[in-house]
Amino acid sequence: MTSLTDIQDEYDFLDSDDRYRLLIDLGKNLPPMPDALKTEATLVRGCSASVWVYPVTENGHLAFLADSNAAITKGIIALVLKTVEGKSAAQILGTDIEGALAPFDLKNQLSSNRTQGIPNMIALIRETAARYAN
Repeated sequence: MTSLTDIQDEYDFLDSDDRYRLLIDLGKNLPPMPDALKTEATLVRGCSASVWVYPVTENGHLAFLADSNAAITKGIIALVLKTVEGKSAAQILGTDIEGALAPFDLKNQLSSNRTQGIPNMIALIRETAARYAN
């Protein structure tokens, strides 16, 4: 499993086309999300593409299944999820997700319609972590 730091190191050395490919590859490596979980309840609001995020617990950690109907967006949610991977709900609440993503400079690397949903993805993860932490 590749760490966020390893992904960032690779990302830093790539040109913009290869950065797109890296994001697409991250999305392809997400565990499959069953179609039955792709519902209105799991849909992230405010994204230009459809993005679904569903929480699961594994060994005391909060994890998420995610999918999107757009390859780049699926890569973006994979990157967002990488920032909270292997953490408990309480640890996720203490994680600076935006800070962890800042080195990727996604707002300047991608079009605004591709990045507009990132705050909503992060908010959904935090809201879910808050529910599980209590």
